[in-house]
Amino acid sequence: MPRSLWSGSISFGLVNVPVRLYSAVKEHKLQFHFVHEKDSSPIGYEKICKKEDKPVPDDEIVKAFEFEKGEYVFMDEEDFQAAKVEGYKTIDIVDFVPYDEIDPIFFAKTYYVGPDHGAEKVYSLLVKAMEDSELAGVAKFVMRDKQHLGALRIRDGVITLEQLYFADEIRPADELKPSRARVSQQELEMAGRLIESFTTEWKPEKYKDTYRDELCAIIRAKRKGEEIHAAPELAEEEPADLLTALRESIERSRGGGARRGSRNGELGELSKQELDKRAKAAGIEGRSKMTKAELLRALQRAA
Repeated sequence: MPRSLWSGSISFGLVNVPVRLYSAVKEHKLQFHFVHEKDSSPIGYEKICKKEDKPVPDDEIVKAFEFEKGEYVFMDEEDFQAAKVEGYKTIDIVDFVPYDEIDPIFFAKTYYVGPDHGAEKVYSLLVKAMEDSELAGVAKFVMRDKQHLGALRIRDGVITLEQLYFADEIRPADELKPSRARVSQQELEMAGRLIESFTTEWKPEKYKDTYRDELCAIIRAKRKGEEIHAAPELAEEEPADLLTALRESIERSRGGGARRGSRNGELGELSKQELDKRAKAAGIEGRSKMTKAELLRALQRAA
């Protein structure tokens, strides 16, 4: 069971559901540290008073709001509690709306909302009622000294809270819209065919963090004392015009026109499965435990 980030209740009408909030995402981040190169000692950071140029103890550090330039208003915990509004310790549902009507640009972060001790029955009632309605509950809540907008929905029998941005937090895109340009019917039809050639079912498990895999492979290689060399960049020729680019893109998506460069470039374009077959033919051992980057380097060394 993960550690809860917030506890309170879901409230709508006279119904009150005690709940706890949990992070729904565990990011695969590589943790890097700043260290002193000559002795691997960690680099520390101190809280320094910029005026006195000396460290400040934690009990002398307070939160402050800069009302005007150089004018600060000090805040303590009682001040934040005095600003209680709806949602301070509750997730107040104010509306129910069709979930697919919420523009994804409003989504900020996802949390799981689990029942608190003894609240399983009323929690299950809310889950079942929301599943039957096929609606999302729009709610307000306060967490970490900030009020948030949220959308409650059901996912795999669990209430999920999508933290939303408020409407006035979304920047208008008017200035970014391109000026009107004439698009021919042929270009439009070919662009449609290109989109069609890439169309498939949504399967999130097929998308992998390949950059993290490459970094992990480099870290392991450097740990073993191996030299690391940057992969050669493949020079791509610019298509003559938009129609040519569309035509070549459609051909490539069908496997009919992939360009080949040097041997290293050719290997770099292969899938992990194809690299594994070549590594097997080359008699490279330990293939099953290698990442794509490790297979690529092993084949380059064996060439």
